[in-house]
Amino acid sequence: MRHCVRALAVVCGTIVAASSPVDAQTAMFRGGPDHRGVYESTAPRLDALVWKFKTGGRVLSSPIVVGDVVYVGSTDGSLYAVNRRDGTQKWKFDTRGPVSSSPAFHNGVVYVGSVDGLVYAIDAATGQSRWTFATKGERRFTAPGIHGAIPRTERMPDPFDVFLSSPMIANGVVFIGSGDQQVYALDAATGALRWSFATGDVVHASPAFADGVVYIGSWDRNVYALDAATGRERWRYTTGNDTVIYNQIGIASSAAIAEGLVFVGGRDGKFHVIDARSGAQRWVHNNNGGWTIASPAVRNGVVYFPTSDGTRFKALDAATGAVKFDLQNKAVSFSSPALAGEVAFYGTSDGYLNAVSLRDGSILARFQTDGSKENGARYTDSTGRMRTATMYPDRTLDGMMIGMRTMMTLGSVLSSPVVVGGVVYFGSTDGNLYAVR
Repeated sequence: MRHCVRALAVVCGTIVAASSPVDAQTAMFRGGPDHRGVYESTAPRLDALVWKFKTGGRVLSSPIVVGDVVYVGSTDGSLYAVNRRDGTQKWKFDTRGPVSSSPAFHNGVVYVGSVDGLVYAIDAATGQSRWTFATKGERRFTAPGIHGAIPRTERMPDPFDVFLSSPMIANGVVFIGSGDQQVYALDAATGALRWSFATGDVVHASPAFADGVVYIGSWDRNVYALDAATGRERWRYTTGNDTVIYNQIGIASSAAIAEGLVFVGGRDGKFHVIDARSGAQRWVHNNNGGWTIASPAVRNGVVYFPTSDGTRFKALDAATGAVKFDLQNKAVSFSSPALAGEVAFYGTSDGYLNAVSLRDGSILARFQTDGSKENGARYTDSTGRMRTATMYPDRTLDGMMIGMRTMMTLGSVLSSPVVVGGVVYFGSTDGNLYAVR
């Protein structure tokens, strides 16, 4: 990088929830097919740990909550079903690769992607496989001398391409992107291929859906609008380019759809807003080189998102792009904000979950992960800002990988939170799934 409203009671640290119909608002990444990131819940105060569940790897995946179960993936290769009441394991399903995709739920089935190149459908009650679909294989975005690394002529995988595309379900179809450059539409019941669409590079953004159209970005710099029934391209919108060090290029952010607009961040250092019908640009906000990896949240005419390199959290007028507030973070953020009440929740790579007021952008509370408590002090300055320069030993790919792994020892919150019944659920690179109120 550049230097379900539902009744619930909390008793003695455990969550007790009555059964209720599945709330689609919490059953897939970003709260629904349009990815607005809005949750009908009271805002947690982040002053009490309800429980934590330890996986065998890092939790980059974002959890979903369905009834009394929380589902989340881990880089240990497993998808976990965790009891929402007390944080105990219900079942574990093993894939053959790290699970950095976020799961989705539909009609008693959980869907998720894995680095092994397979899309899995798993029985939500038993943890048994229903079907698998094989893509042509996963890979990260690659480029020669990426981010200015040496040797300049060596084609390298991007260490900061950390997420896989997460499944989105609409009208009985599973939509998902892949490192094989394709966007897939699969029958949710059988896994049969409905259609596929070829982009020009890796697709690790997650698809959004509104009014019969799928919207998704690719590392080829384009946002695509595809007919959900046929896969036919309706339009494409092209973001910025960088053929020198391939730092300011590509789309990892997942689009949010609201008010007839497509909101999406770019690695070109800009935030883009596009007319959903025509693909025409409505406005662009300059992040001064800062990537937007997170998916934005949109509510009441305002769009919210964090940046990585610029370490900002911003609120912009959704219609005009005018800045409502611009908050300085203490570390980079890849985590997508969740809105509940008048609060935005999002993670930062220093190992904190942050609660920010939607009214004025003030920080209301921060929850520190175990990894941050253990290792944070050695990589932060006297003001609490993360010192990334000390993490990267040299300008090679190996040096970047060491730096990224070092950052993850801080219990980084790259996972995107979900808020249900006054409790926020999120993962950390310290291996834990946290439930905090």
